[in-house]
Amino acid sequence: MATPSAKTPDLFADETVNHAVSQTVSQALAIVQPTAPASIPPALAGLAAQPSAATPITLPLAPSLEALHPALWRAHQLGRQAVSVLASGFAALDAQLPGGGWPAGTLTELLLPHPGIGELRLLAPVLRQLQQQQQRCLMWFDPPTTPCAWALASLGLDVQRLVVVHAASVLALAAAGQDTAERARNMPGTQGQPTRQKQHQPQNKPTARSPAADSLWALEQALKSGHLGAVLAWLPARLPADALRRLQLAAQGHDGPVFLLRADSEARRASAAPLRLLLASAGPDLLQVHLFKRRGPPLAQPLVLSLPAVLSAPALSRALRPGRVDAATAAGPSKSPGAQPVVPTWVS
Repeated sequence: MATPSAKTPDLFADETVNHAVSQTVSQALAIVQPTAPASIPPALAGLAAQPSAATPITLPLAPSLEALHPALWRAHQLGRQAVSVLASGFAALDAQLPGGGWPAGTLTELLLPHPGIGELRLLAPVLRQLQQQQQRCLMWFDPPTTPCAWALASLGLDVQRLVVVHAASVLALAAAGQDTAERARNMPGTQGQPTRQKQHQPQNKPTARSPAADSLWALEQALKSGHLGAVLAWLPARLPADALRRLQLAAQGHDGPVFLLRADSEARRASAAPLRLLLASAGPDLLQVHLFKRRGPPLAQPLVLSLPAVLSAPALSRALRPGRVDAATAAGPSKSPGAQPVVPTWVS
């Protein structure tokens, strides 16, 4: 490639600028032009003649997103549990739970249409496992009815290591003859009793204490104690969001599972619990489980689990008879003010 001649066309009127441009172009062309190969020493001439195989360079692989932190997961995958998990006793359920079982050190919400659809039979395997392995007590807060010792013993639970806690406010309502549904309706802020406006309250009158305040305080202190195996708490409707956040923080210091049993109407409300299950009866000794909140993709179809049988053969045949409904449903809905419609259930 020939170098530019000295007679470069005038690009600028100034001769100094023309000279500077000519030198710049000459230097650029000199860099582009190939230079003559340097002489190779005789000792290296043989090596230079041999073709050299390219050595592949292996770069370290970047860690996956899941490996950066246990709280990270992809949207199409189940999240991993940073804490230990306990097998639920149902293989189909363990396959859908993050980590493969009930998580410890976090809240798990079970939402029910009404008590007694099989929620205790669902939790019996993990409760029995904790009693046998850790030799710790189970603590239940405000169960809707008095637990039956014979039924719990048939599920393999040791009733000698079961502590039942009732708040003073709940005992007062029970003494007045109110059942669980009436207690929920009589709580401030529920659907049965609208919340009073603040402007209607005198400024010097203190706000009424919530009936659930005693239970929430006792539950929070029990989780912080570190002396429990598992906790079951039947909570009222419309709890404030900060109360659930406080329970979640307290559960993180507990090395066992924490189950909150609430009404299914709370499924439409936000919750600090990382795991939420919606339960419904699917027939005699069958339970439908819908995981609508978990660390992972939502479950498209609910699970149907076979629970330990509690019905005798004659009772099971009567329950499977077509058209068999609850007697309360056949009598019609209740006319009492604020009563909820009765949902048809299987008769045991």
